[in-house]
Amino acid sequence: MTTSAEATSRAEVPIPPGLPAMGRLFRLGLRHEPTLLVFAVVITIAYAIPDAMIALWLKMLADGLDTDQTRLVVAAMIGLAASTSMTWVLGVTAERMTRRFRDKITIALERHVAGLQAGVGTIAHQERPDYLDRLAVLRHETYVLDLMYTTVLGAIGWLVRVVITLALLALVHPALIGLALFAAPMLWVSTVRPVKEREVEERHISRRRLADHLYRIANTAAAGKELRVTGIGPDVVRRRRQEWNTWFRPVAAARMISAGWLAGAWLIFGVGFVLAVWWVLTRQGGSAGDALLIVAAGQRLSSYMAATMSEIAFIRGTWMEGSRRLAWLEDYAEASASEGTEGAPHELQRGITFDRVDFTYPGADRPTLQDLNLTIPAGAVVAIVGENGAGKSTLVKLIAQYYRPDAGRIMIDDQPLATLQSDSWRERLTGAFQDFARFEFRARTSIGIGDLIHRDDDAAIRAAMLTAQVGDLEHQLVHGLDTQLGATWPNGVDLSFGQWQKVALARAFMRTQPLLLLLDEPTAALDAETEHALFAGYANAAQGLANGGITILVSHRFSTVRMADLIIVLAGSTIAECGTHQQLLAANGTYADLYRLQAAAYQT
Repeated sequence: MTTSAEATSRAEVPIPPGLPAMGRLFRLGLRHEPTLLVFAVVITIAYAIPDAMIALWLKMLADGLDTDQTRLVVAAMIGLAASTSMTWVLGVTAERMTRRFRDKITIALERHVAGLQAGVGTIAHQERPDYLDRLAVLRHETYVLDLMYTTVLGAIGWLVRVVITLALLALVHPALIGLALFAAPMLWVSTVRPVKEREVEERHISRRRLADHLYRIANTAAAGKELRVTGIGPDVVRRRRQEWNTWFRPVAAARMISAGWLAGAWLIFGVGFVLAVWWVLTRQGGSAGDALLIVAAGQRLSSYMAATMSEIAFIRGTWMEGSRRLAWLEDYAEASASEGTEGAPHELQRGITFDRVDFTYPGADRPTLQDLNLTIPAGAVVAIVGENGAGKSTLVKLIAQYYRPDAGRIMIDDQPLATLQSDSWRERLTGAFQDFARFEFRARTSIGIGDLIHRDDDAAIRAAMLTAQVGDLEHQLVHGLDTQLGATWPNGVDLSFGQWQKVALARAFMRTQPLLLLLDEPTAALDAETEHALFAGYANAAQGLANGGITILVSHRFSTVRMADLIIVLAGSTIAECGTHQQLLAANGTYADLYRLQAAAYQT
């Protein structure tokens, strides 16, 4: 059975069209900095007017000198002085106001993008290659999304100049407005060019992502030791160059072709402009002022058109596409957040049930879990074992709502998990994972964030460390809980992998009454005997929970999992066996074979 919420979660969220996406980005700026944005629009338009009017003052000056009209000359000189001074004043004002707006909106955009990615209920966007490609484009362009505002404002200013210039040309002869027709090819090329270039860039973006990954490998301390021991540094550099070139060659070719289109469009405009000037001056008998206006306005029109096309190209290419990815991320986050509406229970009465659950990772050719039926009783300590790739961690991810099932449903007592709000459900969970995060804060904070309410409560932090069987960690740190973790920070210290793992374990036990404790290979850096002792403490603590909380341990060590109330053996995307340690040994199946094989290895 599949719920409507689960069906919605599997639906692809399309990338929105460009103009609506840009509209969203402008609304974001209007929401955060309405006064500055409105003022920037007004000052940009005001700035464009005196600059475009210079051609008119030049015509008046030429006509005044030609006809010996002193008042016309004086008016022209006043107009030129006013336009020049106002252009400078308004230009400086516009530049400073837009810079201030950009500074503020940059912070808002970065906070918005980071909040969206962190707030998505699932983690598919951080693991799926196609989503990672979209986020890679957004990540490369987030820092320039704020430029979209100034680019659009610039385009508005240049368009105002174009309109004024065409109006001035119409004073000489209305037919000169036809110059805009010769600019049509430039407008078309400037609109199409960035789209074609972007299509090529995104077709090969995985190569760019790999090149960036290789660059980080070659320039980070974590990989530096192995690069030097293995001697593969030159090979990494060579491959990085190769991957970058594989991405850049077709991109460069596309840019050369589109540049040829643009050159042809400019040639059409240039020919049209020369013909227009020739026609007016030779056939219509224009005055000296008309000639000067045509030359000045025409020259300015070409530069205005070039600037307008440049801004449009940037908008159509970089910023429109960047805003589309941002809009997609907003839609994706909203779809993820809107699926569950119910609050999580405060205790478990019956437990967690998997009802014919199927799940396949996007792009995979076979299911990870298929027709999974399982009931985990409330208050149980459960161990999940199986070979690599059997679906152990996937089962944990489904319970934690990091992914949604493709089919079937997961029940929390009698409540479908899909109907629970992700944030509410996760407030009732805690866990430690093999791929734990290294939060480079002070040790107190790195542990305390496991329960934000008690983040600075030293007593709660030390209690969590004792529960996690890592009470010795504080004494291993040079300044105790005040130790700054991470060697790259002032007075910071680096930790061994095992010490980092202890920090993660302590963080997992900050919540004292969780409904679900997830331990996914949490002690991989520790020896088997130490893990056995730690899990014995976890099991005893779990049995004392009065809310029916469940502890789930994923481990390859059978000496540890034998203590569990229930052992689940996964094989071939489904459950091969399920029972207690003694029951599974008596069944003499997969678990018994694996247990005896591992036990024999420890005895040799």
